[in-house]
Amino acid sequence: MQEIGVKPANASVKDLGIQDGKAHWNLPPAALAKIAVALGQATVSSTGAIAIDTGEFTGRSPKDKFTVKDELTKDSVWWNNFNIPFSPEHFEKLHKKVVNYFNGKEFYVRDVYACADPRYRMNIRVVTELPSSNLFASNMFLRPTADELTSFEPEWTLLCAPGFKAKPDEDHTRQHNFSIIDFTRKVILVGGSAYTGEIKKGVFTALNFILPHQKNVLSMHCSANIGNDGDTAIFFGLSGTGKTTLSADPNRKLIGDDEHGWTPDNVIFNFEGGCYAKAIDLSAEKEPDIFGAIKEGALLENISYKAGTNEVNFADGSKTENTRVSYPIDHISNIAVPSIGKNPKNIFFLTCDAYGVLPPISKLTPGQAAFHFISGYTAKVAGTEAGITEPTTTFSTCFGAPFMPLHSTRYAEMLSKNMQEANVNVWLVNTGWSGGAYGVGSRMSLKYTRALITAALNEELKDVKYENHDIFGVAVPTSCPGVPSEILSPRNTWKDKEAYDQKANQLAAAFNKNFEKFAEFANKEILAGAPQVKENV
Repeated sequence: MQEIGVKPANASVKDLGIQDGKAHWNLPPAALAKIAVALGQATVSSTGAIAIDTGEFTGRSPKDKFTVKDELTKDSVWWNNFNIPFSPEHFEKLHKKVVNYFNGKEFYVRDVYACADPRYRMNIRVVTELPSSNLFASNMFLRPTADELTSFEPEWTLLCAPGFKAKPDEDHTRQHNFSIIDFTRKVILVGGSAYTGEIKKGVFTALNFILPHQKNVLSMHCSANIGNDGDTAIFFGLSGTGKTTLSADPNRKLIGDDEHGWTPDNVIFNFEGGCYAKAIDLSAEKEPDIFGAIKEGALLENISYKAGTNEVNFADGSKTENTRVSYPIDHISNIAVPSIGKNPKNIFFLTCDAYGVLPPISKLTPGQAAFHFISGYTAKVAGTEAGITEPTTTFSTCFGAPFMPLHSTRYAEMLSKNMQEANVNVWLVNTGWSGGAYGVGSRMSLKYTRALITAALNEELKDVKYENHDIFGVAVPTSCPGVPSEILSPRNTWKDKEAYDQKANQLAAAFNKNFEKFAEFANKEILAGAPQVKENV
């Protein structure tokens, strides 16, 4: 066995069961990029970032994500459409197959860790078939120092083999691709898909079980930043709602853009060491921080170039609307070091309401906050996924249902407790449509959304007049510095007021229908936070 690169003392891939092959240990990002290009697996863009195509899969495959059901998980995991059981016996056989797949091959080993708060640090050894997957792991997770690497001991292992195709009849998967987590063995298998997000979300899923269930730490699918006065803001939201964009504020230090923990002593810490941002329609004007982060060391996925050049055409979604870029967090200049904040003061629930019903910003009561957190609403619009031709209502509990192994009420209870103890303000922000639904109205101005959030952070909405929304009951400010007052009330932006009332009623009914499966677990305060559907509208 020939092993190349900086590796921990006494470490060997033979510990993983790989008996033969050529392992590259902890190569620098530039070396991984160079190898990917030399192998014909990547191209170099004009920014210096390399670009890859992930092939068949340009996004996660939730139906092919499994969790091993054993003594540790059988009574604690919430088994549902996202937490699909897989037997320990079938996992053991598939694990051996994946390990054997690496035999005789050239592959890449990366030692990283998750959780910026050292009290909760989780060491991970990532073994990848592709150099680009290894670069992604280097970008996205926290990177040990040279001294830490010499004595690095992994707690978890992640094996990523896009070229390994499972045989469903034999391996008990749904199809040839899979992502499987075994909490007892502390192993994550990713096979049959080159989409790098499966690596990131596999580790996130593990932390969403370990931290709340075993460490009493709330895990959150959110971004976070911190102000000059030490106040932390948290941004929840599904993909496309603005988590990454709105947390990258030049006047506040970025803690992280996607995954965080909230400890019992009110510390907010990043799980990751990088960002994984959507690249569709990206521009220096709209998102200067993210645009500037796309340089040497960054990894672009499924983008296209302008004809005859290596200049990225960020407007081109012909391969997928889910074009992406990963980069180390220090590609953003204004960051918190370490990626930790305290004193959380404001929480923002971001939603892209394609129906144009919800206000640009509104303040929530504790009961409404719990209701909207459990609901996790946004709306997909035409073009974002195959087959979607009009707005589609989407509910994802805790703004991250595919990654939450425990029952959603567990996370909601922890959030409610933390919110009350920290006395935070909770805001619902619509980054979607105004003046009508998708196709009629227009997308909310990013400039105005930023101004609304800034006003909330600076307590400029503290003493303004509020009016409760007639159906959703949320408190809507009637004025805000730097924002036209006429856009604050969504009904007033619609020409056809009756059409607005009907659409608002339809959305409220959808909220309540979705919440039926949680109602038996909710207390009176949460139930009172639900919208009130009006009759005869």
